[in-house]
Amino acid sequence: MRPVPWRPARLLARSPQTPTARTLVFSVPGWPGHLPGQHVDVRLTAADGYRAVRSYSLAAPADGERVELGVQSVPGGEVSPYLADVLPVDALVEVRGPLGNWFVLRPGTLAPVLLVAGGAGVVPLVSMVRAHRAAALRGPLRLLYSVRGPDDLWYREQWADRHADFDLALLYTRVAPPGDRRGPERITARDLAAAAAALGPDGTAYVCGPTGFVESAADLLTGLGVDPATVRTERFG
Repeated sequence: MRPVPWRPARLLARSPQTPTARTLVFSVPGWPGHLPGQHVDVRLTAADGYRAVRSYSLAAPADGERVELGVQSVPGGEVSPYLADVLPVDALVEVRGPLGNWFVLRPGTLAPVLLVAGGAGVVPLVSMVRAHRAAALRGPLRLLYSVRGPDDLWYREQWADRHADFDLALLYTRVAPPGDRRGPERITARDLAAAAAALGPDGTAYVCGPTGFVESAADLLTGLGVDPATVRTERFG
């Protein structure tokens, strides 16, 4: 297998998602395309030759040389604060990818799909939502998205414009907006029960977020009778 090459990536645009999260759009000449759920490595090189590499999820389906990433700025981080707020538009970095062939949504999927996101873990899952919408797939798609509070919600316009092409449940863990009948609490079996039952034998669940969230959500799903072989996880932190 040939090694995946590094390619120059020029920053085209940056837009806010939350007070600390950004969408970054790059132009990457020679980009080979990717599947929803895949990620890239980003490499920064300082003037003295020091290099730092971090992985970031792709936030949109393949679109020519356009590559969209989601970056959550981590306090004290070496790379994420720079990418989120300092890297100038039109500047160059290097990217390597696409990477990861297991946590992906394959083209033409018709079986039920359940997406379970915690915080910034929604980034690769929104790529799956967008691909599902663009392909007008008939298979049922449901997203359960857990965040601390309304200010931490990524992709607000995506959820406001969802129409009837997928089901969405927003779960708040610390602060819930007015009118939210569930109230703030961590994800529970009650939140997942109906969606788990709807998966059936052919469905697949994708769970992404911080390690503790992913482990808890995956355990809840299998406790509800979902086959562990159909639960795919991606974690960070």
